[in-house]
Amino acid sequence: MELASRKEKILSAVVEKYVETGEPVGSKALQSEAGLGVSSATIRNDLKALDDDGYLTQPHTSAGRVPTKKGYRYYIDNLMPAITLPDRVREHIDSRISDGAQSPEAALNHAASVLAQLTNAAAVVTTPSSEETRVHRIRFVATGRHTSMAVLVTSTGMVKSHLFRCEFVLTPQLLGMFDKAVNEQFAGVKLKEITKGFLQTAASAMGELTLFVPDVLIAVYEAAQSALRISVTVAGQTNLLFSDGYDFYSARSVLKFLSDTKRISTLLNNSRSLKIYLGEESGCRELETSAVITSRYELCGENAGAVAIIAPMRIDYKTVSREVDYAAECVSATVGALIEH
Repeated sequence: MELASRKEKILSAVVEKYVETGEPVGSKALQSEAGLGVSSATIRNDLKALDDDGYLTQPHTSAGRVPTKKGYRYYIDNLMPAITLPDRVREHIDSRISDGAQSPEAALNHAASVLAQLTNAAAVVTTPSSEETRVHRIRFVATGRHTSMAVLVTSTGMVKSHLFRCEFVLTPQLLGMFDKAVNEQFAGVKLKEITKGFLQTAASAMGELTLFVPDVLIAVYEAAQSALRISVTVAGQTNLLFSDGYDFYSARSVLKFLSDTKRISTLLNNSRSLKIYLGEESGCRELETSAVITSRYELCGENAGAVAIIAPMRIDYKTVSREVDYAAECVSATVGALIEH
């Protein structure tokens, strides 16, 4: 249902004023600040009409109005202005995600941390879905005379490693031979195809190295199994406990949801671009009083994992959605550079 122009202005003003102050918004405040050019009585009539239609509600008699979920949704879909983040905010997000990020995991951790700090909400970052993930590169790093680490880099930039031990001395020359032979067999292979049967086939194809590689291949297999598991990074959980937008039970409900890695990944990795869920739109009972703002980051031109915040519904949607989206852009750039390196 489309609202008349003046009602749209009133709804937008109520949402933005309520987000700013946390106090119900009355006709006098709107008349002085919204620039509507109509009387207080006219504004009161429009407020009542918006209330009757379910966009606003009145907490108690004689109070002003606050937005309902329907009101927030109409604002987000039809009225929310597009903004550009200030340069200082963009630079802060960019530097916090990229500086010192020696691995994709570190970049994702930094992204969650900076978003939690900026939004005063819980921030979540997921690794990419493993369904189409392939082996990009395998490296071997000596850790002792008889021990080495198999380091697997995936096509989506995840790095997983597994230590192995051999009875023979692992010389640089031997590790170099492992590197060449293993990458010939594994590069480009989907992680889900690296089964024990695949290991047997790979070993038999390595000729004279066959007797030396069982422990090596098991280490690669274990690293691949680890990479198959989607991981979730969460930061800012304590923000929820001190938010005036939640009561104790709502905050506890959200924290319970944040402990369920599988459900988080299912929710966030289903969207293809910036998405805002309000309450039960998320399909998660624990989030019925929450807003979820999520955006996907890309690797190699494909949708990868997600960057998101979970917060009370009273949040500055126009600013926070842009911060989330920009953080996703920075993750794409930082992790992409790490993969290429």
